[in-house]
Amino acid sequence: MKKKWWHKSVVYQIYPKSFKDTTGNGIGDLKGIIKKLDYLKTLGIDVIWLSPVYQSPMEDNGYDISDYQAIDPLFGDLDDMDLLIEEGNKRGIKIVMDLVVNHTSKEHKWFKESRKSKDNPYRDYYIWRDEPNDLRSTFGGSAWTYDDKTNQYYFHNFAKGQPDLNWENPVVQDEIHRMINWWLDRGIGGFRMDVIDLIGKEIDKKIVGNGPRLHPLLQEMNKQTFGNYDVLTVGETWGANPHIAELYSDPERNELSMIFQFEHMMLDWGPLGKWTPKDLDFIQLKNVLSKWQTELKRGWNSLFWNNHDLPRIVSRWGDDKVYRVESAKMLAIILHMMKGTPYIYQGEEIGMTNVKFDSLEEYNDVEIHGSYQDIVVENKYLKHNEFMQGVYQMGRDNARTPMQWNDGKEAGFTEGTPWLKLNPNYKEINVENALERNNSIFYTYQSLIQLRKNSPYSDTIVYGEYKLLLNDDENVFAYIRSDENHELLVIANFTNEEVPLNLEYEAKKIILSNYKDTSFKQSLLRPYEAIIYELK
Repeated sequence: MKKKWWHKSVVYQIYPKSFKDTTGNGIGDLKGIIKKLDYLKTLGIDVIWLSPVYQSPMEDNGYDISDYQAIDPLFGDLDDMDLLIEEGNKRGIKIVMDLVVNHTSKEHKWFKESRKSKDNPYRDYYIWRDEPNDLRSTFGGSAWTYDDKTNQYYFHNFAKGQPDLNWENPVVQDEIHRMINWWLDRGIGGFRMDVIDLIGKEIDKKIVGNGPRLHPLLQEMNKQTFGNYDVLTVGETWGANPHIAELYSDPERNELSMIFQFEHMMLDWGPLGKWTPKDLDFIQLKNVLSKWQTELKRGWNSLFWNNHDLPRIVSRWGDDKVYRVESAKMLAIILHMMKGTPYIYQGEEIGMTNVKFDSLEEYNDVEIHGSYQDIVVENKYLKHNEFMQGVYQMGRDNARTPMQWNDGKEAGFTEGTPWLKLNPNYKEINVENALERNNSIFYTYQSLIQLRKNSPYSDTIVYGEYKLLLNDDENVFAYIRSDENHELLVIANFTNEEVPLNLEYEAKKIILSNYKDTSFKQSLLRPYEAIIYELK
């Protein structure tokens, strides 16, 4: 495989609204990110994935764009964006923007024109029908909304304020390509493509994801835009398997650098998806992660536990009470020693946790409120309290509480009132505290990044073979990463109890461990203990 700069990069996702506020309005902004670039440089990352900062009515926190070529005043302006790119480049940090081209906001000028009449030149930019079919919105309810101006329905896979673009219209394709090039010419380092697997949809056949036109559309986009630049592109693809992932990320096919696949992140979803979580089947988790390590041969993988749509991993599959530090480090070690590009979500590096607000009203997320209406109010699938259990465990606002910088007023996030309540545990869990303690979660992340980027083991970690060990062990995750130069053994206890390690090995060196006094030969693993050995 031809080596690319992003193979050994580590990406840090920023949810701008919750990162750092410099104006006192309670909402994070671009100047706040610029202010914290040195912190990210210390961590060691070299790419920032920036969740949307485009102009937006914020019905879905910026994933409803009303102008692709303007920055929302909440976050700053284009000068701030240019400065962020410039200051990032000075520190060797590229800015990857989040791009939403499956849909726009209903406030976008294209949609406003589209609504005016059936023969408006912009009408065909969106999907209109006389009669709706029974497709459902991801956020609950019908995916069609009636518009009495022209007596037709428009299609929206998400909220009513997020009408889907009609990718069958070549003019729409040209508009999007032009806009993408405009950003690339400003010097950004690439794009994360939001729900990109939906653009090939065939509505009348009820095909929404992975439609037959998807890959031709992506190849054309690549040819007209980012294929002409040395940038990172990552597609959000909820329905992908390794075969589909190769269609996207095989370099010969000229589509995307890599994708986000979510197979591992849906293993603990129950009958009503994330709202009825079930216990994780640990053997299944090992098998799924290992499948993606071994079966994706002609493409590239992304590695992640967290993002703005997912709960905090230390609360989900670790122990956010007694063994928060140990389990957060363990989860980091397992992930970062795998093959693929690792993504860290803001606050993950200090072990931020899920939050439990007192009432439904305190939650901001459009998905929570839409799903509540659908599941509790209209269909009565769950009672209020049952749904709230799902929100506490899986709701997206778990990831969106403001970044915890210090133990002072509003955790150092803002001088004002935060747009979303802070997690009250910021007094103990914050960046300042993490930087002062040399055995904190932060420094484990820093060490893992250094191992990948500039250590004798870099090539082994980035390009080496992967082999799962102890396949049927219900407590231990163990695997080997190897190439002609090194053989590395990664061992992790996924439980809060001491467990036996039934593995014969000869270690030459302990590269990293989350306990201080790890030995060269462990017969028992302590709660959440994780070790990286170099083998003889």
